[in-house]
Amino acid sequence: MNTTASEPAARQQTTTEPAARQQTTTEPAARQQTTSEPAARQQTTSEPAARQQTTSEPTARQPTATDPLRLTLVVGSNRHGRFGPVVADWLLGRIRDRDDLVAEVVDVAEAALPMSLEPTPEATAALSGITPKLARADAFVVLTPEYNHSFPAGLKNLVDWHFTEWQAKPVGLVSYGGLSGGLRAAEHLRQVFAELHAVTVRDTVSFHNAGASFDDRGALRDPSGPDAAAKTMLDQLVWWGRALREARGRRPYGG
Repeated sequence: MNTTASEPAARQQTTTEPAARQQTTTEPAARQQTTSEPAARQQTTSEPAARQQTTSEPTARQPTATDPLRLTLVVGSNRHGRFGPVVADWLLGRIRDRDDLVAEVVDVAEAALPMSLEPTPEATAALSGITPKLARADAFVVLTPEYNHSFPAGLKNLVDWHFTEWQAKPVGLVSYGGLSGGLRAAEHLRQVFAELHAVTVRDTVSFHNAGASFDDRGALRDPSGPDAAAKTMLDQLVWWGRALREARGRRPYGG
């Protein structure tokens, strides 16, 4: 019976098996070492930190209050024999004389945009040369003739192809024509840009009997009045452009 009673001892030895299992349970320790792999992965996840450094680049490039404004001049006429390029060249000269504006041009005559507003491959190709110039602009000057008491259809089409690109940005208006100097076209554009959440500045530049105002070389016969009007308009545009650029930087426009 004592011999039989020793069987529990054997069982006790058998119960030592959990001890071996305990050793086996040390395997998680090895697994813990394996779980240290995420630490290595954490090192790998430091890659986003590098990416954060990369993404911080645009922040570093955010314009300051004194940086020049990016201005896009929209030439609004596409009529054969148009006078617009003469006025545009004069206006670009006034803009380039300033150190608070950097200009680029969008010309309606060079934009092969369909009137259907259908996003065809042809339309997409045409927009690729236009939309980025509008999107990156801090301000606009729209140069328009007056056709039948309003502005040209080609200009309206280009405007209508875009929406957010105009939002919360200032627009200066320059017009030319006969006796009215294109002022009726300019006033119609104010209504359009108000609907697009843009701000038109108060003062405009207008050329009455524009053809007689310039000589054969494209120079103004009497630049004093137009130069003064352009300065006033561009000063207002810069004020609004800086204010709205700062506002958009602090809080995106919700529209």
